[in-house]
Amino acid sequence: MARLNIAPTKSNLLVMNEQLAISQDGYELLEQKREILVMELMRMVEQVKLLEQRINAQVEKAFPALRKMLLVTGVDTVERLSQAVQYDFQIHEKEMSAGGMSFSSVSVALPKRELFYSFVDSFAETDAVMAEFFELLKLLTEMASIRTIAWRLATEVKKTQRRVNALEKMVIPQTKETKDYIETILEERERESIFVLKALKSKHGRS
Repeated sequence: MARLNIAPTKSNLLVMNEQLAISQDGYELLEQKREILVMELMRMVEQVKLLEQRINAQVEKAFPALRKMLLVTGVDTVERLSQAVQYDFQIHEKEMSAGGMSFSSVSVALPKRELFYSFVDSFAETDAVMAEFFELLKLLTEMASIRTIAWRLATEVKKTQRRVNALEKMVIPQTKETKDYIETILEERERESIFVLKALKSKHGRS
């Protein structure tokens, strides 16, 4: 690692000592932050896995219910009923805390289930499909929120890791090498000064 190109002076030695201490403290803090973020990310990944299992299970219930409704009521009836169904979904941003940091995520406000068709046109199969797909939609919105946080956590982990690597592999070694170089030069100068003083004293003693 190439040292910094600065003059070997006592003032610069003080600067290097201070910079090295700050860099080492920063490295320790960033390493702690990285570990916390990784743990939080792993927790989010586990949540995603569990939610994926629930979503898959709900898909296996919802789509067979849809096929059964199509067989019982017929495609034309299903199409006619679907045209009457209208829901408004509100999507907004929300702040969430993870790993001691705040992240923006998405939140979907699901509307309350309503009956858009008369009881005469109502079928048990239709109500079952509405219930199953509402539950599926709820799980999917949860997944969207968690995945958003997980993605942003992963981005923060990468950013923190880059900073840790920069301090560990470049800043700290370079600062330490510069500090050692300045100390060596100053020690050599001090030895030279002592040698010169001794030589002068010896010369004056003989005169």
